[in-house]
Formats: sequence, C-alpha cells, structure tokens
Amino acid sequence: MVRKNKAVFLDRDGVLTIPKIKNGKSYAPTKIKDFKIYKSTNKHIAKLKKIGFKILVVTNQPDVNRGIISKKILNKMHKYLKKILKINKIFTCPHKPEELCKCRKPSPNMILKAAILYNINLKKSFMIGDRKIDIISGKKAGCKTIFIDRNYKEKKPTTQNFTTTNLKLAVKYIALS
Repeated sequence: MVRKNKAVFLDRDGVLTIPKIKNGKSYAPTKIKDFKIYKSTNKHIAKLKKIGFKILVVTNQPDVNRGIISKKILNKMHKYLKKILKINKIFTCPHKPEELCKCRKPSPNMILKAAILYNINLKKSFMIGDRKIDIISGKKAGCKTIFIDRNYKEKKPTTQNFTTTNLKLAVKYIALS
C-alpha cells in the first residue's frame, strides 16, 4: 500500500509550549496556569497545514505515572492545544523511563502508530524536537528531522537534517524542502 499523506510530528514541550527550565534542564508544565504556547506558533502550524501536512504531536509525559500531574489536567492541556493549534492528534506516552514501555521516545512507536492511522508517508514527513530522543525517534521512524536547539544542559543530537533555534525557521526549512 502506498502511503500518500505527509505529516509534521512535533514534540510538545520546548517546541509548541514553553517548558519550565530548572538548572538548564527542560521540564513539562504541571499546572494549567503554566501551560503557555510559544508566540506565533498557531501561524506556523497553519502554514504547515496550508502546504499539505498533517499535524501530529508525539510527547513523553512521564509526570503522569510519577503522580506529579493527573490525566485530567494533562487532557485539559491537550484539549486546549488541539483547539488553539488545530492539531490532528496528540499521541502521549505517560510512562517513566524505567518502565521500559514500547511507546516512549526514543522509540519510534508513537510515530509509526500515527503513520498507520493517518496513512502517512514517513519519507516525506518531518519530526521536530528539542531533545536528542526526539531526533532519534524521528530517524528510527524514517522521517527527516529538525532539532530546535534551546541550549539545554544535556547532550545534543548530531544526526538531524537541520538545526535551528525556533519553530518559525523549522517551518521555513520544511516549506523549502
């Protein structure tokens, strides 16, 4: 079967929403009042949709299984994100790294599941993330990858197709590809 749709897979925190930064590391917001979308993100997502991409979020949210955030609050955040950005679907892994689940990035399984559901041609698709695990996940799935470098104090990826500092430039790169 030939998969005809193309998609942009996006990590949530640090790509679409503003993470909490503590000691140079990125953390997901745990309260609705702290859940903020980067300025102009809706404009960039609208451009991707206009040029024919499905918009799919793939996000690790281990704070759910850590008991730091409830599924109810997480679902409220995602409902808001979908409404504001007109996202097709959000795929979430609630597991902690030590749970060794099959969906958690750097596994490509959330992307592969989305590809089946939305008939996605992964070779024509992109994964945008702000962490090494996002790039690994996208590469393993067969996507082109874009790293948004937020200068966290952690090991950076080296295998991405493009590196930038924001979503605007990532979208520009995709539009020119």
